[in-house]
Amino acid sequence: MTIAYALLGLLEGASRHGYDLKHSYDRRFGGARPVRFGQVYRTLAQLERDGRVTALGVEAGGGPERRRYAITPEGVTGLGAWLAEPEDPQPQLQTVLFTKVTLALMSGRPAGAYLDAQRTRHLAVMQRLTAARRTAASARDAMLIDYQLFHVEADLRWLDHAESRLPTLAEECRDESDTGRS
Repeated sequence: MTIAYALLGLLEGASRHGYDLKHSYDRRFGGARPVRFGQVYRTLAQLERDGRVTALGVEAGGGPERRRYAITPEGVTGLGAWLAEPEDPQPQLQTVLFTKVTLALMSGRPAGAYLDAQRTRHLAVMQRLTAARRTAASARDAMLIDYQLFHVEADLRWLDHAESRLPTLAEECRDESDTGRS
């Protein structure tokens, strides 16, 4: 859903074709995860079907013909409503980290060793992001890196917390498997 609103926001300033929208999206929001061309065109087709964008016509170019899209008044209204609506925090209760620690404890494997290895991986990523932050080309790039850094820091805090609770967690996991609970 976020991609649809991002495309609407990119169209609000001027009409564009899908190829340009994909590259604009990647420059502004893609970071380490660019959007696929197919996803852009599927999203544009859905937005057109929903009356939020309209195709202005087809442009011939050096490659395939390109449809130019413009945001409609309904699209502007929808974008405004989305931008004004705060997002609910999404606690990630079943993250991979949590699942691995729980499964390690359930199976009697060394969860502490897993947490140490995960901490090492997180610290390496944090070092890479910190170096990238120092050389960020723009405030936008720096903000995206800050966002990633804060999430890595939160994971590190959780890793420390989980390690401090391993004996209690291990006991609970043993008790659950002894009684047949899951």
